Amino acid sequence: MTQRQPSSPYGTHRVVEPAGVLPQAAWRLDVALPLADNEIAVDVRTLNIDSASFTQIKAEVGVDPEAIAAKVREIVATRGKMHNPVTGSGGMLIGTVSAVGATLAGRFDIAPGDAIATLVSLSLTPLHIERIRAVHVERDQIDIDGRAILFETGLWARLPTDIPQTTALSILDVAGAPAQTARLVHAGDTVLVIGGGGKSGTLCVYEAKKRAGPTGCVIGVSPFAVDCERMRALGWADHALQVDARDALALMRSVAELTSGRLADVTINCVNIANTEMGSILATREGGRIYFFSMATSFTAAALGAEGVGRDVEMIVGNGYARGHAEHALNLLRESPKLRQLFEELYT
Repeated sequence: MTQRQPSSPYGTHRVVEPAGVLPQAAWRLDVALPLADNEIAVDVRTLNIDSASFTQIKAEVGVDPEAIAAKVREIVATRGKMHNPVTGSGGMLIGTVSAVGATLAGRFDIAPGDAIATLVSLSLTPLHIERIRAVHVERDQIDIDGRAILFETGLWARLPTDIPQTTALSILDVAGAPAQTARLVHAGDTVLVIGGGGKSGTLCVYEAKKRAGPTGCVIGVSPFAVDCERMRALGWADHALQVDARDALALMRSVAELTSGRLADVTINCVNIANTEMGSILATREGGRIYFFSMATSFTAAALGAEGVGRDVEMIVGNGYARGHAEHALNLLRESPKLRQLFEELYT
């Protein structure tokens, strides 16, 4: 190992290759100790793998837990982080703080023994796995014994005491989605949530219904009957469309039929598969807005596709961070017993 560079608040001192890039863009990170003065060490309990990444891994190796565990170990051993080389996405983790660098000890309200969730992607978080204890295929989570390092600028949240930790982890992993939905949706809007039956999609449907109000309309989309049945049972979606969003014309026709041709004012894309960009664009009205939260999105396909069909829409990159997003997302569970029951059933 070459001599590590002087510590940076952005973690560039842990970049092994290529030189001159930030940790997220790096191919490989250095996870070795000692800890720098401006870093936090975390004993990791559980990884929440990004949905697009977990879906891709299952497509590659199958749903056998041992095969998934082997693939995750391979990625982390190769890259020094959980950064899926196919999807480019990571996830997040929960664990217990084991050490706080001297520079941060007096500045941050954090100390060894604190249970935290990281709010930055695993694709930029140095990670070492000692042992994989369990793979929870149904909720995209992996229990491990390992160590992670959080940089000075890395976001984190103290785990709540009133919500089960694995449930909180599943919510915090997608906390940016409902927070951004709250910013985008206004009273009376017609809101289309693609992937509305999934984890982030359910939160967005709930948030959209709150913001659009009785004069608005929320349309949830999923190719799966079980998702549509759940959306109807929960009651926050005014309509649940069983349509594959990869079929752009079919989605556009279905939304046009529901909206008398007006289409959606706001479209929120939460799917974990590729090739839904054009469905999002064609189902959104001229001058409307599209929030691509999905990490399966090709922004090249979205930009050139909108140009190709002559659709003037505002397209927003799915920034997973919004100020106060963690508490905002957790408060959704606190205010809705039905939402909390669903997430505890699925992710505890």
